[in-house]
Amino acid sequence: MTTLAPTEQSSEKQITHKSEHGDYRLLGLITFLVADGMTFAGFFAAYLTFKAANPLLPDAIYELELPLPTLNTFLLLVSSATFHRAGQALKLDKTKLCRRWLLLTASLGIAFLVSQMVEYFTLPFGLTDNLYASTFYALTGFHGLHVTLGAIMILIVWWQARSPDGRVTSKNNFPLEAAELYWHFVDGIWVILFIILYLL
Repeated sequence: MTTLAPTEQSSEKQITHKSEHGDYRLLGLITFLVADGMTFAGFFAAYLTFKAANPLLPDAIYELELPLPTLNTFLLLVSSATFHRAGQALKLDKTKLCRRWLLLTASLGIAFLVSQMVEYFTLPFGLTDNLYASTFYALTGFHGLHVTLGAIMILIVWWQARSPDGRVTSKNNFPLEAAELYWHFVDGIWVILFIILYLL
């Protein structure tokens, strides 16, 4: 009967230990996004309640303009498509092409934030004017924070995919997949927010 050396026994235990545990990172991210979505749902409910309790007159100064929000919607929808293209390029081992799509996606996200800041400076009401205004800024600001974090994540993935031997590759594409799922979530939230804030 052969006995394994202590180092061989240790490595065998590590392999067995790893094989016993699945990869639940994606499940963890989905759980986080569901919880985050519930936070947004609370904001949406509060906004709709305040609006129903205090309806705005047709000529009220709180009437929102559509051009900038529509542009923002276009920017985020296009960014979802470019992020998807980045993922497809990575799967084909086209790292340089993937990084170009990622950089374009981050740029679209930053353009969204700039456009939102322009809207803030042109709105006819301020953060502390009343409950309606405060809820509007809280909703859009909270979403803007998510876009900021998403753009940072995209740039981190872009940096990590800078070489074929980098941390993000076709064989290890979870960082990109996680960031992409988060980005699609943020885009989906904006579509709902756009409908509730600007179209209803």
